[in-house]
Amino acid sequence: MTDILRNFTTELHGVSQREKEELIIETLTDAETVAGVRVHERAFLPSCELVFSSELLEYCKSNVCGNYNKSWTCPPACESMEEQRKKILSFENVFVFTTTHKLEDSFDYERMTLGRELHTSLTIEFKKRRGGVPVYGAGSCPVCDFCAFPSPCPFPEKKIGSIEAAGINVTELSKSAGIAYNNGPNTVTFFSMTLLNPR
Repeated sequence: MTDILRNFTTELHGVSQREKEELIIETLTDAETVAGVRVHERAFLPSCELVFSSELLEYCKSNVCGNYNKSWTCPPACESMEEQRKKILSFENVFVFTTTHKLEDSFDYERMTLGRELHTSLTIEFKKRRGGVPVYGAGSCPVCDFCAFPSPCPFPEKKIGSIEAAGINVTELSKSAGIAYNNGPNTVTFFSMTLLNPR
């Protein structure tokens, strides 16, 4: 456990679960204000309800997103899916939030990209307020315009993990969290999550 995470955990010692959740929501609200983008849905759930799939590694290897072997938060450079699964399950709960963005049509790549950038800004602002607690976002780490890989990461304390690279199926995550994966025609939805309550 990092010193920052240890300090954050110490600050929450003796605080009820409800108070912890209210603190996380307040943190997210602060991030929303700075990033200028609103959260669509949010949910708390036990980490044991997450669905991990080793098949996602094969998807990553197909390099559809173009980040395989090009980012510290994507395979094969990141921790293995099993290592990430163990780390995630070493926390009792997770907090998931989404943003949803309207498109002209299902081929509106420009607005999809803008939506991802807005969601990324929110996730980065949220991460700043979480100290050393792990935060995961949509796709590879967005902190730098270009990942330094294979050179050392210049900002390891700012690094945002990839939900998919951790082996978490986002469709199943939405079901477990009780929030929508698809928010209707001509929309795109992005997910982020953080870990709560180290065991």
